[in-house]
Amino acid sequence: MSSSLRTALATITQGGAAAASLGKDKAAQYKGLVDQAFQQADGAQLHADLSLLIETITDDAVPNALSRQLVTDIISGLVALADGPAEAGGAAASLRLSLHLLDRLQPRLVTNLRQHLASLYEQQESWGEAASMLIGIPIESSQRVVSPEFKLGIYLRIAQLYLEDDNPVQAEAFVNRAANHLSTRDQLLQLKYKVCYARILDSKRKFIEAAQRYYELSYFVNDAERLFSLTCAVNCVVLASAGQLRSRMLATLYKDERCQKLPVYDILQKMYMDWIIKRHQVQAFAETLQPHHLAKLADGTSILDRAVIEHNLLAASKLYDNITFSELGSLLEIPPARAEKVAAQMIAEGRMKGAIDQIDQLIHFQADNQAIQNFNSQIEDTCVQVNGIIETIAAKYPAFTQHL
Repeated sequence: MSSSLRTALATITQGGAAAASLGKDKAAQYKGLVDQAFQQADGAQLHADLSLLIETITDDAVPNALSRQLVTDIISGLVALADGPAEAGGAAASLRLSLHLLDRLQPRLVTNLRQHLASLYEQQESWGEAASMLIGIPIESSQRVVSPEFKLGIYLRIAQLYLEDDNPVQAEAFVNRAANHLSTRDQLLQLKYKVCYARILDSKRKFIEAAQRYYELSYFVNDAERLFSLTCAVNCVVLASAGQLRSRMLATLYKDERCQKLPVYDILQKMYMDWIIKRHQVQAFAETLQPHHLAKLADGTSILDRAVIEHNLLAASKLYDNITFSELGSLLEIPPARAEKVAAQMIAEGRMKGAIDQIDQLIHFQADNQAIQNFNSQIEDTCVQVNGIIETIAAKYPAFTQHL
């Protein structure tokens, strides 16, 4: 059809004043050619015809108003083509033609086309390329009015794509931009923002904050997403560094009855009850984690390994008054020197109370007896008050006290 198409386009373009005076007829003729091109069954012919149409209607000789409408029609056809049969080219042909159209339209407004290209890249799991397409949309342009909802939606979509691309730094930059447009009443967009923010905290290994965000989300989503949010919260709190903040979050999740339905409830219970966890017991839990959760640290261990070692050390501090380096290493399933190093770090950071005796190769644990001290103090106060009452009775009724 290319030769006949070229002839038809030349006839429309060079129609002169008579054709120009019939703008609607001219638009209908172009529209007819676009529809015929998309009906091509041959993928190569389809590409050739549409390429020719794209070059023609984006030429300066075609009025902007007419060109804009025809471009919209072509974009709609390209979207449909992406879901069409492979014989006609399918998503691959739609991607090539969309990129060609994008090149021709620069620097015209290309919002719809960029969104379509981003969707095609998403289908190919090319997350970075999809994000780049959306970044090119002139959202902050002074030449058009863009609603806060649209800006928020685009920024959050870009952030989600960068998160899929394992690029939390770029994702955070666009979530911060999105935060400036949270005045919208669109509950779905606000929820997407909260999800993105929680995932960014998770990706940046701020596990306690991420667990708190995931837990908050569990109250605003449906049943299936609720279980997923709670699972993410448990995963994050398990991976967090041992300490008071982690203990409080563990207690919150353990006491929530909804968590009892989770596949990861077993590891949550062990952590909350301060049970010693052996390495083979966390293998099933490790399979539920995301790749960045299993990342290796500078010493060659994973984040999960570090979390389990610190948890076991804190649990051991509640079982023993003191323990040798070698026995502690055996308990934690790590070399004695590493056990000493981990203990020293936790003591220095105030996450565990104790002292290290390097001469005798011992770690002395100092139990947190504040709760017991408070209980004893309350008993002492009660006894003092009872004694005061008895003395008052004895002073007023001395005969009564003789019978006691």
